[in-house]
Order: sequence, then C-alpha cells, then structure tokens
Amino acid sequence: MPPSRRRVVVTQRFFDQATIDYLEQAGCEVVQADLPPGQADGNLSHDELVRHLAGAAGWIVGHARVTRELMAALPDLRIVSRRGVGYDRVDLAAAGDLGKVVCIAVGGNHESVADHTLALMLAVGHRFRETQARMIGGDWSILLGTDLYRKTVGVIGPGRIGRSVVQRLAGFEAEVLVHGGSPDAGYAARSGVTWVDLDELLVRSDYVTIHAPLTPETRFIIDAGALARMKPAAFLINTARGGLVDDAALLDALRNGVIAGAGLDVFLSEADPAFKPVTQALLELPNVIATPHSGASSREGLDRTNMVAARCVVAVLDGGDPPAECVVADGRKG
Repeated sequence: MPPSRRRVVVTQRFFDQATIDYLEQAGCEVVQADLPPGQADGNLSHDELVRHLAGAAGWIVGHARVTRELMAALPDLRIVSRRGVGYDRVDLAAAGDLGKVVCIAVGGNHESVADHTLALMLAVGHRFRETQARMIGGDWSILLGTDLYRKTVGVIGPGRIGRSVVQRLAGFEAEVLVHGGSPDAGYAARSGVTWVDLDELLVRSDYVTIHAPLTPETRFIIDAGALARMKPAAFLINTARGGLVDDAALLDALRNGVIAGAGLDVFLSEADPAFKPVTQALLELPNVIATPHSGASSREGLDRTNMVAARCVVAVLDGGDPPAECVVADGRKG
C-alpha cells in the first residue's frame, strides 16, 4: 500500500461516524481495520499489524502491543493515539527514539468508568448474580446484601476516574479514604475525602476500588497480604488494570472467606495468558461480578474518547501539538 501523508488507520471497534466525519473534513483518509468477529487489535500479530498499518501516518489503537519492532517497521507512522488512557502496552522510549508521538485520550472515558465502578459495587454488594441465578433455578428466597449507603470506601488512585467515583459516592453519604498521589488539601476539603496510607485504607474500608496506573511500583499493590488486612465483609473492585491485583491471591481469598466478594473489569490474564485458568476460576465464583474490560465502553464514552484520539491525530498531522495532558511521548522534540 503506498504511503499517504494523511492516512489514519483505526484498529478499534465502535468507531462512530461523527468522528470519521471529523477526520475526513480535516483531510484524512480513514481506514478501519476489517477484524474478524470477536477479535480485538490486541489479538493481532506483529505481521498482521504491519499489514493493516502500511502507509499510515496516524494510528488510533485499542489494546495492541506497540513495540519498538513494530514502530520501526512503520516509517510513515507519525502518531499513535490510544482510545483510552492506559499506555503500559506502548514502548514509550522506542517511540521517542523513533520520532513518533504517542497520545492517550484523557478526559474521554473517566465518567463512563466511574459509572461502571459504582455499578460493580452495587451489584456485588447486593448479590445480584447470586440472586438471579437462584431465581432461574426456581429459588426465590432472599439473600441479604450489603448497602453502599454510609459505608467507608477506599479509593486507590485519585486521578480523573478516582475523583469521578468520589463525586458519585457523595450521593451515598459514604466516608471516602484516598491513597496515592500527593495529598491535595484543597481537594480534600472540597470533597470531604481523607488521605491515608494504604494499610489504613485496607483495614477500614468496606469497599476498596482501584484506579491507579500499572507501574512497577503498583504491580500487585493488592496481594495476599493486602487482602488479609481487609475486612472479611469487604469487597474489592478493580476497573483499572490487570496486574494491580494478584489474581491468584484474590481467588484464594474469595474461596476462603478472607473478603466477601469482588467486582472485576480487568484481569491479569489479559497480559499473561498463563493466568487464564485463574481468571476462569474467578468468573465461576458466585461472589464475583465480572465484565470483559468494558468499563469505558458505553456509547457515550466511546464517542467522546474516539474524538479525543482523533483530535490528537489531526493536531500532529497538521504539525501542531495535541493537548499537553494527552501526550505521553513526543519523539519530534529530540
């Protein structure tokens, strides 16, 4: 395929027409990868990605691994724009070395993920899965659930998503404990949260929800020791990244009543297939509510995130700068 200065390849599903129109009006040729049903770009091999991206100047990507080898094989590629905010699958150092720009879609999906987080809290606390399964089998007996109202909720990672969760928890009159980042006295006073260390958060919280980035420092921030410090009646929610939680330790804790339940949108097996049996075992537990990394996948959230990613692409192809908060690597600056 011959190169095109304005060719933009989209390897994500659910790319809305309004965003396509915006790119085309900006002089871009939009090519949507024709993926088989049920396949995401994270399943594409290096050779398949090279084939899809040949001649592209811009790439709007989902969960594909963006390696040094891949970027080196795509000399026309100027910008990798993630429809999302995580970038642990992108080799940022390589992007800088190879003169590429890497952007994330900051501000597009945090409200959707926050909604999803509260949904998981309510679903696992009120035992929706267990109740419906019993009803399907003809058992309409009542299982006692756990309120979110006036409970203590620990938020690990007070970024955009974490703070959107805090905002929603105000309606439940929850006491909110926060861990991570630099304590912000002004935000704490306005929102009524309290910054605490991780141990205090774990010991005191009825619900623990994780919204931290995955880094070497945060990997397995919830391990067997952390789970043992939580209340036996507490619930763990993870809508951030697989790898923040030691899923094998979580499985053991749930089986043995160390904690009461979990709401999970992400799994360690997404990055490490060796953990697929652990994921499957978690999915089969009655006290687990699970979704397939779909927290950001509302119609509205995807439309917003598509547009943020597209605006970053156009800015770079026009020779300008995307919003500073969206840029995680800029190899143009040497």
